Amino acid sequence: MIGKKVLVVDDDPDILDAVSMILEAQGYEVVLAHDGVECLDKLITEKPDIVILDLLMPKMDGFAVYKELQSPKWAEYRDIPILILSSVREEASRRRYELETGQELKADEYIEKPILPGILLDCVEKLLKRRQRL
Repeated sequence: MIGKKVLVVDDDPDILDAVSMILEAQGYEVVLAHDGVECLDKLITEKPDIVILDLLMPKMDGFAVYKELQSPKWAEYRDIPILILSSVREEASRRRYELETGQELKADEYIEKPILPGILLDCVEKLLKRRQRL
């Protein structure tokens, strides 16, 4: 999967640095965004192969980004896999999203922080392989 572009969205500079180092060491091109608004802009300008999305961020959080991407105007980006990377437990995130939107949170993968490099890389590779088969 060398050369694939990964958009990493998180407001924590330490997480951005750690994830970038892990991915770049494996040959991925990494694009960074610090909040949901910047994430949506970078989706359009960078056309990443996968998005790694934090849920709790200023301006526009990951829940709002996910909800926005379900809108028809974002249809051309719908096949981009989303890996949620959050300090919030998966069940709590899914429940919150459901209560706020009435919809199910259907992220492609979900990893709770702190991250283990091997797990992160396995998830990214699995999602990219799945996307190639589509």
